[in-house]
Amino acid sequence: MPDIKLSIRPEVPTAPTEATDAERFQNATLRPVLKLQNDLIVAVFRHFMEKRKVQFEQMNEQQRAAQIEHSVSKDKRLRFQLLGLVIGQFTTGEYAAFLQQEKEAVRRISSMMVERLKDNLL
Repeated sequence: MPDIKLSIRPEVPTAPTEATDAERFQNATLRPVLKLQNDLIVAVFRHFMEKRKVQFEQMNEQQRAAQIEHSVSKDKRLRFQLLGLVIGQFTTGEYAAFLQQEKEAVRRISSMMVERLKDNLL
C-alpha cells in the first residue's frame, strides 16, 4: 500500500547525476517535503519573530538574512520545531534513512530551510 504522504508531495525536478546517499535523500525526500511545508515553515518563523519581539519587518534585507541564519542555527526551540515539520512528513523508511545519516541530513535541512526563508522573506 503506497504511503499517502508520498502522494501529496509536490514534484521537485532535479538533474540526474551520480549522487551520494545524502544527495539522493535530499533530492528524493527533503526537497519535496520542504516545498510541501513551505507556507507552514514561513508562518512558524514569523510567529517566532513576533513571540521573541524581533522587529523583523523593520530590518533591512541584510539584517533579515542575518536574523534568519542566526535564528535557525541558534534558537533551539525554533530549530527543533522547524525540523519537526519536516521529519513529521517522512515515511518510516525515510525516517530510517534519515537516522543513518542524521547529522548530515539535519545540516542539509537547516541549510535548505534558511534558503527557503530568505527566498520568501527578503
